[in-house]
Amino acid sequence: MATKIHHKTTFEAAKTIEPILTGGDVSHDASGSYIATCVDEDVLIVNVQTGKVLCRIEGDGEAVTSLCLAPDLSHLVIASRSLSLRIFSLKPVEGSESITAEITRTLKPHTTPVVSSAIDATGSLLATGGAEGTVKVWDLRGGYVSHTFHGHGGVVSALHFFQSQSANSSESHTSRKRKSRGEAQMEVDDPTPARTIYLASGGEDGKIRIWNLSTRKSSATLDSHVSVVRSLKYSKEQQLLLSASRDRTIILWDSRTWKQQRVIPALEVLETAGFLLDGRFCYAGGEYGAVRIWNITTGRELTTKPKPGLENDAITAIIPMIEDNTILSIHQDQTMKLQSISALRSLQTSETLESLPVIRTISGNYDEVIDMACVGPDRTLLALATNTESLRLISIQDNGQSTNSNTPEGVEPFGNDVALLEGHEDIIICLDVDWSGHWVATGAKDNTARLWRLDPASSSYECFAVFAGHAESLGAIALPRSPPTDGPSLRSPSTHPPAFLLTGSQDKTIKKWDTAKLKYDESATEPHTGTKALFTRVAHEKDINAMDVSPIAPLFASASQDRTIKVWSLEDGSVTAILRGHKRGVWSVRFSPAGTPPLSLPDGGSSGARGLLVSGSGDRTVKVWSLSTYTCLQTFEGHSNSVLKVVWLPPVDSNSKEDEDMEEDGRPSQAQPNSQPLIASASSDTLVKIWSPYSTADSDHLLTTLDNHTDRVWALVAPNSYPRITPPSPSSSKKRRTKSHPQLYPYALISGAGDATLTFWRDTTLQTTLLASQRATERIEQDQLLQNHIFSKNYREAITLSLALGHPGRLLRVFEDVVNSSESRGKSRTSENDEHVDDSSNSITGSKAVDDVLASLDKTQLWQLLENVRDWNTNARTAPVAQRILNCLLRSYPKDVFVDMARARKKKLGGAVAGDQPETRERRKGGGDMQDLLRALEVYTERHYKRMDDLVDESYLIEYTLREMDEVAGVSTAGDLNGSLLTNGREAQDQRMDGDIIMV
Repeated sequence: MATKIHHKTTFEAAKTIEPILTGGDVSHDASGSYIATCVDEDVLIVNVQTGKVLCRIEGDGEAVTSLCLAPDLSHLVIASRSLSLRIFSLKPVEGSESITAEITRTLKPHTTPVVSSAIDATGSLLATGGAEGTVKVWDLRGGYVSHTFHGHGGVVSALHFFQSQSANSSESHTSRKRKSRGEAQMEVDDPTPARTIYLASGGEDGKIRIWNLSTRKSSATLDSHVSVVRSLKYSKEQQLLLSASRDRTIILWDSRTWKQQRVIPALEVLETAGFLLDGRFCYAGGEYGAVRIWNITTGRELTTKPKPGLENDAITAIIPMIEDNTILSIHQDQTMKLQSISALRSLQTSETLESLPVIRTISGNYDEVIDMACVGPDRTLLALATNTESLRLISIQDNGQSTNSNTPEGVEPFGNDVALLEGHEDIIICLDVDWSGHWVATGAKDNTARLWRLDPASSSYECFAVFAGHAESLGAIALPRSPPTDGPSLRSPSTHPPAFLLTGSQDKTIKKWDTAKLKYDESATEPHTGTKALFTRVAHEKDINAMDVSPIAPLFASASQDRTIKVWSLEDGSVTAILRGHKRGVWSVRFSPAGTPPLSLPDGGSSGARGLLVSGSGDRTVKVWSLSTYTCLQTFEGHSNSVLKVVWLPPVDSNSKEDEDMEEDGRPSQAQPNSQPLIASASSDTLVKIWSPYSTADSDHLLTTLDNHTDRVWALVAPNSYPRITPPSPSSSKKRRTKSHPQLYPYALISGAGDATLTFWRDTTLQTTLLASQRATERIEQDQLLQNHIFSKNYREAITLSLALGHPGRLLRVFEDVVNSSESRGKSRTSENDEHVDDSSNSITGSKAVDDVLASLDKTQLWQLLENVRDWNTNARTAPVAQRILNCLLRSYPKDVFVDMARARKKKLGGAVAGDQPETRERRKGGGDMQDLLRALEVYTERHYKRMDDLVDESYLIEYTLREMDEVAGVSTAGDLNGSLLTNGREAQDQRMDGDIIMV
């Protein structure tokens, strides 16, 4: 029978979108497909195409000053402010895309931090430039310095290896004049290679020095820039060296003469530059935030000169990906744009590009996620308010998720930015989405609210209206959650705005705006403005934190820092009820979904049919309120800090046959909802908790706790809680299709936190229940098999199976049965004077088969049995059996086996190896090391030996007393007999003790 479930009790973090770039240096391999980025003090290796983190390397506690990834992805060099330089060897993991990093060297290359670094094309040489002006060349694999160059008077800001034909520098001219004959003779005897390895270094003084690694001298000094040199690149096809500086110029140098071939005025502060397509073009990026392309032959710019952008738009690095005909630009705001350069290949001489087309936009860091909502008709876009004045839309389309007819072809990959909606002048605080997913409302610190129209089918994302009227920042906003019964708003929601908009502000007022009268005009270029509020109410005594609209009644609720929740009428804005009970400010409030059944109260009553209201507060509690009586029905305690967000989760239908099956991809089958939703709460304690308000009084309301964040969790959204009503076709006779389609999205919950991480939680209750059922069935079958072996006295199979199942109690009963059977056979042979002796008489445990099993255990089973013996030896009743087993083990295995086990155990527990100083050992689950185990065996064995020795002495007190009485009575013969019995009995008892007690 299939196992049915009633509540969501287990979740897993199926996917996570986390920061991959927070600033700092960036490096890439030769193909540009892999980049190394900084996330705070850590370094990540990321696949650009998939956005997947392949490797994460922890920092040394200081900020990273320079990164360098080998062209063949074999090494990674990390320099930090701690003056250390760490060299890692990178190796791919078989069967996975992941990469392992093993540190091979830790160096201190300079007396000041390393500011720039470079690895040559062969991956064998490393160059480092320090803030003191010194350049050093290292053997990457050997870790030693091969060259040291002095000449820069300040920070070395750029380095680049290249190979070129010998240049006619002044040094070579001088050498020829001084002894030209000797030089000619040297060329004959020891010819110079056709191409020589050079190192170009640029400094903050604007000078560029060319270092010849063969002669260990400077071949040329290029002094034309007047500011910091930020980039150096060489083209072997054109034999040109490119230098870009913050003096707003690009200079092309002829590597044969080291003279300027061309100066390109960029007229913007440049941070990066390089060659494209065999050196026929050059690119550059800087403060304007756009990738610019020039033809190096004519010096003409092929892209339209951009206008100055915001400071955060500035480009910090550009990575060419020639194989894919793309180029990746990295910006100051930690976004990465993948742009196509295919048009350059067919561009005519006189043609100009407007700009490079953007293929993908990837956010390296979302900063602090304040609020979010699933938008779009199929809810495959996520709108994020991320501590900026822009509303970000990202794709959360899962690869295994089926799309409907409204989803366009070529869906954006999971986690990619779809659009960035700009218009607010200050940080967006709150947002909400209507029932259709086409309309999103945002409230910001600029005292305004904006209504955005989203149409993913046509890639249209625009501001529809601006609402101004509040005197302070907006902290709450709400749109209608229930669809209209009929009309054009239902049939074409993307062109008909929602009926109304509610806003709440720090000015303590609530406003209702009539948005239905605003008409959508496809040709309009400016949003609607000047809309007046239908009503304004002074709602609370302090800031308003949250608002929500009832899906079944003309009501809305507001929550405030004044510790109250107010329920209002949508018609006239009158107060219907005031809910008091929280001891601190209320951060979140949410109406229960339509069809929610009433709660059964302990007194036999009911919460009523008008629905429920849930709230989360700074007093660390979640409260459930009745909308019939406006009283608090339940209070959930469990968070250790303020509850910032609460949402309702649609439950899994426990009565649906589909719940008993699994999809082919491992996900639960799509189920229709039952009528008992759950509650999810997010808190400043970084946790998300799942509650069931329908749990009985003797059961726990807390179902599970989700932990995947390191900062306060501000935002929660349940994608499957949104209404999914399919608009009717024009030919349909029905007014609308009322059938909803929940559980279409594979993730039941999405959480966003201040750690810039988005976690997508999958409800795994069904899988967990099925797995637990399978394990329980297997355990029952194995237990029955074990019982059969014990009953049939198949000790070999019984011992092996007991160890595999981890049943020390049953294993003890097996050994006791063996020992008792052996003693019974011994008594019967003694009483019958049986001269036949079987193999068991020579056995330590009482059975030769058991001895053989104990002598053939692997090290894991041996350690497990030793732990069981240690535990049995602590009890006087089970100690004799434990001593027999210990005797058998010590006689069956050489000491080397136990020594190897001790070393392996210490390594597993992180203890010291032989020869290290003693250190405090951390007690962990599963026991300590071998020394602790042997010590425990020794202590209790000595205690048992002393106890048995005392018992033997006390057992002869009666014989001694009788003998003394006989001597007094003059019965010498009896006394001699008793003395002989005493002596022989003591010797026999000592022999038995010596056989049973093994001193460790």
